[in-house]
Amino acid sequence: MPPPGKWFVWLLRSGRGFGKTRTGAEWVRQRVQQGFRRIALVGQTKADVRDTMIELGDSALLNIYPPGMRPVHEPSKRRVVWPNGAVAIAYSGDEPDQLRGPQHDTAWVDELAKFKYPEETWSNLLFGLRIGADPRVVVTTTPRPIRLITELRSRPSTIDAQYPTDANLANLSPTYIREVIEPLRGTRLGRQEIDGEILEDTPGALWTLGMIDDWRVARAPDLVRVVVGVDPTATTAGDAVGIIAAGLGIDGHGYVLADDSLHGSPHTWASRVVQSYHAQRADRVVAETNQGGEMVEQTIRTVDSSVAYKGVFASRGKRVRAEPVAALYEQGRIHHVGALPELESEMTTWVPEDRDSPNRMDALVWALTELFLERPAVAPGVVSLAERVTISPF
Repeated sequence: MPPPGKWFVWLLRSGRGFGKTRTGAEWVRQRVQQGFRRIALVGQTKADVRDTMIELGDSALLNIYPPGMRPVHEPSKRRVVWPNGAVAIAYSGDEPDQLRGPQHDTAWVDELAKFKYPEETWSNLLFGLRIGADPRVVVTTTPRPIRLITELRSRPSTIDAQYPTDANLANLSPTYIREVIEPLRGTRLGRQEIDGEILEDTPGALWTLGMIDDWRVARAPDLVRVVVGVDPTATTAGDAVGIIAAGLGIDGHGYVLADDSLHGSPHTWASRVVQSYHAQRADRVVAETNQGGEMVEQTIRTVDSSVAYKGVFASRGKRVRAEPVAALYEQGRIHHVGALPELESEMTTWVPEDRDSPNRMDALVWALTELFLERPAVAPGVVSLAERVTISPF
């Protein structure tokens, strides 16, 4: 149930399986019944809004109504229409400009902490919440200490509510509880994913979220070089294959452009690498060969033989490889273009003593090492632009 009183934002941060999606959908339903007519549904991507918030699963907006009473979903118009005239429009956090202009009296924002452009999306949404006597927003999100979430929590008009997974155990599968929830209890990740706690910086981590947030940008300048770093996994069922695109700007700074990491078969991830290579207009793929050797290159060339490729072998430990790159961040020379939540989570929680393999972070390190810490080969007497702007932390 929504909290009582005159609040503007209900920030609902919860553990996995608590029921935050159902809560958001039920609140929208309640607002429609109360007479509110212009609703914004804002998710991480278009697919997330359609699948998670509107269509699929027992908690989606369409499915909390009895048959015969459901609103009508018009996907081509990005809207849900109720018999009483209320209309909800779908927006995504990776296209914040969609929210410029439209007016609303109600908004449900799902997974705000994972948006690519959280601050721009939020700002545009607020400018449109200007009709009706009592405009309000519900934010249902996995807890993550991004700057916007921290600011929202501090505002007197925000109800900051933390809900644990344990509050809804009676409605969860025993298998899910045994296999997913129980192994996380007592761990740092469990505090976030089960208890809904917002974690501060990890002691000993090479990166902090502040280091990333302070230099984050909405877009990159003209780029001199672009590379796609790849960190393959040992098995198909293992960790995600890290695929990170980064560029060297004409200003001599680095720009992390995209996180295209995924789980999948060799052909699946190789296809994603090639897709990222062409989408970012990259001039090279840099891939670690410790897991697979020459097979890494062969797998990529099976998809596209024209890709410029460089294999790198990790002869030094992760810490030794990562520290020079972390130093570039400390100097304010690396900028993330928008938010890259999964990558940033790996960066800010991994400590050198960990035995796990942060594949996204490794792919980032390979990409930025290629751009900043490796001198490009050029003809004798010729100094390339990339070499002139190469920056070393040593």
